[in-house]
Amino acid sequence: MIRDITIGQYYNTPSSVHRLDPRVKIVFSMVYVMTLFFDRNPLLYMTAGIVLGAYIWLSKVPVKFILKGLQSLWPIIVFTLLINLFSVKGLDVLFEWGVIRITAAGVASAVYLGLRLIFMIVGSSMMTYTTTPNALTDGLEKMLGWLKRFHVPVHEFAMIMAIALRFVPILIEELDKIMKAQMARGIDFKEGNLFVRLRKMMPIIIPLLVSAVRRSNELAMAMDARCYHGGEGRTKMKPLQYQKRDFVAYIFVIFYVAGMIVLAVKF
Repeated sequence: MIRDITIGQYYNTPSSVHRLDPRVKIVFSMVYVMTLFFDRNPLLYMTAGIVLGAYIWLSKVPVKFILKGLQSLWPIIVFTLLINLFSVKGLDVLFEWGVIRITAAGVASAVYLGLRLIFMIVGSSMMTYTTTPNALTDGLEKMLGWLKRFHVPVHEFAMIMAIALRFVPILIEELDKIMKAQMARGIDFKEGNLFVRLRKMMPIIIPLLVSAVRRSNELAMAMDARCYHGGEGRTKMKPLQYQKRDFVAYIFVIFYVAGMIVLAVKF
Protein backbone atom coordinates (compact mmCIF):
# COMPACT_ATOMS: atom_id res chain seq x y z
CA MET A 1 0.00 0.00 0.00
CA ILE A 2 2.68 2.50 1.01
CA ARG A 3 4.93 1.46 -1.86
CA ASP A 4 2.22 2.56 -4.30
CA ILE A 5 3.07 6.20 -3.54
CA THR A 6 5.09 7.32 -6.55
CA ILE A 7 5.09 11.12 -6.11
CA GLY A 8 8.63 12.47 -6.00
CA GLN A 9 10.18 9.33 -7.49
CA TYR A 10 12.23 9.17 -10.68
CA TYR A 11 11.11 6.79 -13.45
CA ASN A 12 14.15 5.78 -15.47
CA THR A 13 13.32 5.21 -19.13
CA PRO A 14 14.81 6.58 -22.37
CA SER A 15 12.57 9.30 -23.79
CA SER A 16 12.78 12.70 -25.42
CA VAL A 17 11.45 14.33 -22.23
CA HIS A 18 14.09 12.68 -20.04
CA ARG A 19 16.82 14.05 -22.33
CA LEU A 20 15.61 17.64 -22.00
CA ASP A 21 17.53 20.12 -19.88
CA PRO A 22 16.08 20.18 -16.34
CA ARG A 23 15.60 23.96 -16.60
CA VAL A 24 13.17 23.44 -19.47
CA LYS A 25 11.08 21.03 -17.40
CA ILE A 26 11.12 23.32 -14.37
CA VAL A 27 9.94 26.27 -16.48
CA PHE A 28 7.23 24.21 -18.18
CA SER A 29 5.93 22.85 -14.86
CA MET A 30 5.69 26.37 -13.40
CA VAL A 31 4.06 27.78 -16.53
CA TYR A 32 1.62 24.86 -16.80
CA VAL A 33 0.41 25.29 -13.22
CA MET A 34 -0.02 29.06 -13.68
CA THR A 35 -2.07 28.67 -16.86
CA LEU A 36 -4.59 26.52 -14.98
CA PHE A 37 -5.60 29.64 -13.03
CA PHE A 38 -6.27 31.80 -16.09
CA ASP A 39 -9.99 31.16 -16.36
CA ARG A 40 -12.71 28.55 -15.90
CA ASN A 41 -12.96 27.83 -19.58
CA PRO A 42 -13.81 24.38 -21.02
CA LEU A 43 -11.54 24.97 -24.03
CA LEU A 44 -8.72 26.05 -21.73
CA TYR A 45 -8.95 22.91 -19.62
CA MET A 46 -9.35 20.74 -22.70
CA THR A 47 -6.17 22.21 -24.15
CA ALA A 48 -4.35 21.74 -20.85
CA GLY A 49 -5.48 18.11 -20.76
CA ILE A 50 -4.33 17.46 -24.35
CA VAL A 51 -0.93 19.05 -23.67
CA LEU A 52 -0.52 17.02 -20.47
CA GLY A 53 -1.49 13.82 -22.30
CA ALA A 54 1.07 14.53 -25.03
CA TYR A 55 3.68 15.27 -22.36
CA ILE A 56 3.01 11.94 -20.65
CA TRP A 57 3.11 10.10 -24.00
CA LEU A 58 6.46 11.64 -24.94
CA SER A 59 7.91 10.86 -21.51
CA LYS A 60 7.03 7.14 -21.81
CA VAL A 61 6.07 7.08 -18.13
CA PRO A 62 3.29 4.46 -17.71
CA VAL A 63 -0.12 5.87 -16.87
CA LYS A 64 -0.52 3.19 -14.19
CA PHE A 65 2.62 4.51 -12.48
CA ILE A 66 1.20 8.05 -12.54
CA LEU A 67 -2.20 6.96 -11.22
CA LYS A 68 -0.49 5.24 -8.29
CA GLY A 69 0.74 8.63 -7.19
CA LEU A 70 -2.84 9.91 -7.06
CA GLN A 71 -4.16 7.07 -4.90
CA SER A 72 -2.98 8.56 -1.63
CA LEU A 73 -4.35 11.99 -2.60
CA TRP A 74 -7.87 10.95 -3.63
CA PRO A 75 -9.37 11.51 -0.12
CA ILE A 76 -8.07 15.10 -0.11
CA ILE A 77 -9.32 15.70 -3.65
CA VAL A 78 -12.77 14.24 -2.94
CA PHE A 79 -13.08 16.19 0.32
CA THR A 80 -12.23 19.44 -1.50
CA LEU A 81 -14.74 18.68 -4.24
CA LEU A 82 -17.52 18.00 -1.74
CA ILE A 83 -16.86 21.28 0.06
CA ASN A 84 -17.20 23.20 -3.22
CA LEU A 85 -20.19 21.15 -4.31
CA PHE A 86 -22.24 21.94 -1.20
CA SER A 87 -20.90 25.40 -0.30
CA VAL A 88 -21.08 27.23 -3.64
CA LYS A 89 -24.50 28.83 -4.01
CA GLY A 90 -26.38 29.71 -7.16
CA LEU A 91 -29.80 30.31 -8.63
CA ASP A 92 -30.12 27.02 -10.53
CA VAL A 93 -30.87 24.44 -7.82
CA LEU A 94 -30.35 20.86 -9.02
CA PHE A 95 -31.00 19.03 -5.75
CA GLU A 96 -32.24 20.10 -2.36
CA TRP A 97 -32.87 18.07 0.76
CA GLY A 98 -32.99 19.84 4.10
CA VAL A 99 -29.86 21.93 4.53
CA ILE A 100 -28.18 20.16 1.60
CA ARG A 101 -28.42 22.13 -1.63
CA ILE A 102 -26.60 21.40 -4.87
CA THR A 103 -26.60 24.06 -7.55
CA ALA A 104 -25.32 24.19 -11.11
CA ALA A 105 -22.67 26.68 -10.00
CA GLY A 106 -21.53 24.25 -7.28
CA VAL A 107 -21.26 21.38 -9.75
CA ALA A 108 -19.30 23.54 -12.20
CA SER A 109 -16.99 24.75 -9.41
CA ALA A 110 -16.36 21.19 -8.22
CA VAL A 111 -15.62 19.93 -11.75
CA TYR A 112 -13.21 22.75 -12.56
CA LEU A 113 -11.48 22.47 -9.19
CA GLY A 114 -11.13 18.70 -9.55
CA LEU A 115 -9.57 19.01 -13.00
CA ARG A 116 -7.29 21.78 -11.76
CA LEU A 117 -6.06 19.71 -8.82
CA ILE A 118 -5.44 16.61 -10.92
CA PHE A 119 -3.67 18.55 -13.68
CA MET A 120 -1.55 20.40 -11.11
CA ILE A 121 -0.50 17.23 -9.29
CA VAL A 122 0.24 15.22 -12.43
CA GLY A 123 1.85 18.14 -14.28
CA SER A 124 4.21 18.98 -11.43
CA SER A 125 4.92 15.29 -10.72
CA MET A 126 6.08 14.75 -14.30
CA MET A 127 9.05 16.96 -13.52
CA THR A 128 10.27 14.53 -10.84
CA TYR A 129 9.29 11.46 -12.85
CA THR A 130 11.54 12.51 -15.75
CA THR A 131 14.39 14.26 -13.91
CA THR A 132 16.89 12.89 -11.42
CA PRO A 133 17.30 14.75 -8.10
CA ASN A 134 20.87 15.73 -9.05
CA ALA A 135 19.68 17.19 -12.35
CA LEU A 136 16.89 19.08 -10.60
CA THR A 137 19.41 20.51 -8.15
CA ASP A 138 21.73 21.63 -10.94
CA GLY A 139 18.87 23.11 -12.95
CA LEU A 140 17.43 25.00 -10.02
CA GLU A 141 20.83 26.32 -9.00
CA LYS A 142 21.57 27.41 -12.57
CA MET A 143 18.23 29.17 -12.94
CA LEU A 144 18.58 31.06 -9.67
CA GLY A 145 22.27 31.81 -10.09
CA TRP A 146 21.61 35.52 -10.62
CA LEU A 147 20.42 35.75 -7.00
CA LYS A 148 23.99 35.17 -5.82
CA ARG A 149 24.65 38.83 -6.57
CA PHE A 150 22.27 39.63 -3.72
CA HIS A 151 24.06 37.16 -1.41
CA VAL A 152 21.24 34.60 -1.60
CA PRO A 153 22.52 31.04 -0.78
CA VAL A 154 21.26 29.52 -4.03
CA HIS A 155 23.39 26.38 -3.83
CA GLU A 156 22.27 25.62 -0.28
CA PHE A 157 18.63 26.16 -1.23
CA ALA A 158 18.97 23.80 -4.22
CA MET A 159 20.73 21.24 -2.03
CA ILE A 160 17.89 21.34 0.49
CA MET A 161 15.39 20.70 -2.30
CA ALA A 162 17.41 17.76 -3.61
CA ILE A 163 17.78 16.19 -0.16
CA ALA A 164 14.04 16.58 0.45
CA LEU A 165 13.27 14.80 -2.83
CA ARG A 166 15.72 12.02 -2.02
CA PHE A 167 14.17 11.50 1.41
CA VAL A 168 10.66 10.93 -0.01
CA PRO A 169 11.22 7.35 -1.29
CA ILE A 170 13.51 6.58 1.66
CA LEU A 171 10.89 7.58 4.23
CA ILE A 172 8.17 5.76 2.29
CA GLU A 173 10.22 2.57 2.41
CA GLU A 174 10.90 3.10 6.13
CA LEU A 175 7.19 3.71 6.77
CA ASP A 176 6.32 0.49 4.95
CA LYS A 177 8.75 -1.48 7.12
CA ILE A 178 7.36 0.02 10.34
CA MET A 179 3.76 -0.69 9.32
CA LYS A 180 4.57 -4.30 8.48
CA ALA A 181 6.35 -4.70 11.82
CA GLN A 182 3.32 -3.34 13.68
CA MET A 183 0.94 -5.53 11.66
CA ALA A 184 3.06 -8.56 12.62
CA ARG A 185 2.39 -7.59 16.25
CA GLY A 186 -1.36 -7.76 15.65
CA ILE A 187 -2.31 -4.16 14.80
CA ASP A 188 -4.97 -3.88 12.08
CA PHE A 189 -4.93 -0.41 10.56
CA LYS A 190 -8.18 -0.96 8.64
CA GLU A 191 -10.45 -1.64 11.62
CA GLY A 192 -12.36 0.97 13.60
CA ASN A 193 -13.57 4.47 12.85
CA LEU A 194 -11.43 7.45 11.87
CA PHE A 195 -10.38 8.31 15.43
CA VAL A 196 -9.43 4.71 16.20
CA ARG A 197 -7.28 4.55 13.07
CA LEU A 198 -5.59 7.82 13.96
CA ARG A 199 -4.80 6.49 17.43
CA LYS A 200 -3.28 3.37 15.85
CA MET A 201 -0.95 5.58 13.80
CA MET A 202 0.93 6.77 16.89
CA PRO A 203 3.16 3.63 17.08
CA ILE A 204 4.14 4.43 13.46
CA ILE A 205 4.69 8.19 13.59
CA ILE A 206 7.13 8.17 16.52
CA PRO A 207 9.52 5.50 15.06
CA LEU A 208 9.31 7.25 11.68
CA LEU A 209 10.34 10.59 13.20
CA VAL A 210 13.19 8.90 15.07
CA SER A 211 14.34 7.23 11.85
CA ALA A 212 14.16 10.52 9.93
CA VAL A 213 16.24 12.33 12.57
CA ARG A 214 18.78 9.50 12.63
CA ARG A 215 19.12 9.47 8.84
CA SER A 216 19.47 13.26 8.67
CA ASN A 217 22.18 13.13 11.35
CA GLU A 218 24.04 10.43 9.44
CA LEU A 219 23.79 12.48 6.24
CA ALA A 220 25.12 15.58 8.01
CA MET A 221 28.09 13.66 9.40
CA ALA A 222 28.82 12.12 6.00
CA MET A 223 28.77 15.55 4.32
CA ASP A 224 31.01 16.95 7.06
CA ALA A 225 33.45 14.03 6.71
CA ARG A 226 33.73 14.81 2.98
CA CYS A 227 34.54 18.46 3.77
CA TYR A 228 31.35 19.83 2.25
CA HIS A 229 31.26 23.60 2.75
CA GLY A 230 28.58 24.82 0.34
CA GLY A 231 28.76 25.85 -3.30
CA GLU A 232 31.74 28.21 -3.07
CA GLY A 233 34.45 27.05 -5.47
CA ARG A 234 32.62 23.87 -6.48
CA THR A 235 32.62 22.70 -10.11
CA LYS A 236 30.25 20.42 -12.05
CA MET A 237 31.24 17.09 -13.58
CA LYS A 238 28.43 17.53 -16.13
CA PRO A 239 27.71 21.26 -16.56
CA LEU A 240 24.30 22.09 -18.02
CA GLN A 241 24.30 23.25 -21.62
CA TYR A 242 21.28 23.92 -23.79
CA GLN A 243 20.85 21.73 -26.85
CA LYS A 244 18.76 22.26 -29.97
CA ARG A 245 15.91 20.18 -28.55
CA ASP A 246 15.78 22.47 -25.51
CA PHE A 247 15.23 25.58 -27.64
CA VAL A 248 12.51 23.74 -29.55
CA ALA A 249 10.84 22.90 -26.23
CA TYR A 250 11.03 26.55 -25.16
CA ILE A 251 9.33 27.58 -28.41
CA PHE A 252 6.54 25.11 -27.68
CA VAL A 253 6.15 26.56 -24.17
CA ILE A 254 5.83 30.07 -25.65
CA PHE A 255 3.17 28.95 -28.12
CA TYR A 256 1.33 27.10 -25.33
CA VAL A 257 1.22 30.18 -23.09
CA ALA A 258 0.12 32.38 -25.99
CA GLY A 259 -2.64 29.95 -26.91
CA MET A 260 -3.91 29.72 -23.34
CA ILE A 261 -3.97 33.51 -23.07
CA VAL A 262 -6.01 33.75 -26.29
CA LEU A 263 -8.47 31.12 -25.03
CA ALA A 264 -8.85 32.93 -21.70
CA VAL A 265 -9.43 36.32 -23.34
CA LYS A 266 -11.43 35.50 -26.46
CA PHE A 267 -13.69 32.75 -25.13
